[in-house]
Amino acid sequence: MSTPTTEDPALRPAPGFAGPFPMARVIHENLKELRENWFWFVLLGVALIVLGAVAMTYSVLTTVTTALFFGFFLLGAGVFYILGAFCTRGWGGFFLSLLAGILHLAVGVIILNHPTEAVLLYTLLLAVFFFVEGLFRIVAALTGQFRHWGFVLLNGVVTLVLGVLIWRQWPLSGLYVVGLFLGINLVVSGASYVSLGLAARRLPA
Repeated sequence: MSTPTTEDPALRPAPGFAGPFPMARVIHENLKELRENWFWFVLLGVALIVLGAVAMTYSVLTTVTTALFFGFFLLGAGVFYILGAFCTRGWGGFFLSLLAGILHLAVGVIILNHPTEAVLLYTLLLAVFFFVEGLFRIVAALTGQFRHWGFVLLNGVVTLVLGVLIWRQWPLSGLYVVGLFLGINLVVSGASYVSLGLAARRLPA
């Protein structure tokens, strides 16, 4: 005589995921949503491209505005750090949170009072970072010569040259590099969204 078995509810398939290929249905539904909303992806991409073009055109203004925004961000973070420290003063990390809040406030005040000097220093550090990163990529590609090492070598050379160019034009480069890079990032992101939207429009129903 067979004994009845009870089915574990945790092992039951979720509604809508029955069948031998549950991921196929999920992918189909995602593609359907993507196809139905293709216009909004294109619209977002165009908006990002326009903003990126404006940022590159007014790169100096964008750079200073970015520094001011970052300064206000640090001020807000510092206030929350200090409030959190006093609200939870009973735990062992009180002084660490308080110190972090004071440092955030101090750096934020310095950036807001001297935004130009802040972006100049940031650009100089960025040039050093690009130079060191490019050098490491070149050494890794030449010594390892792994699969597709040529792409890593090319990436390292471009990064190294970019760091040298920024350093050679410093401090003038500090006035526009941040805004220029932000604009390029927005344009590339916008182009990706436009491409995604147009590709989604051609998906089969």
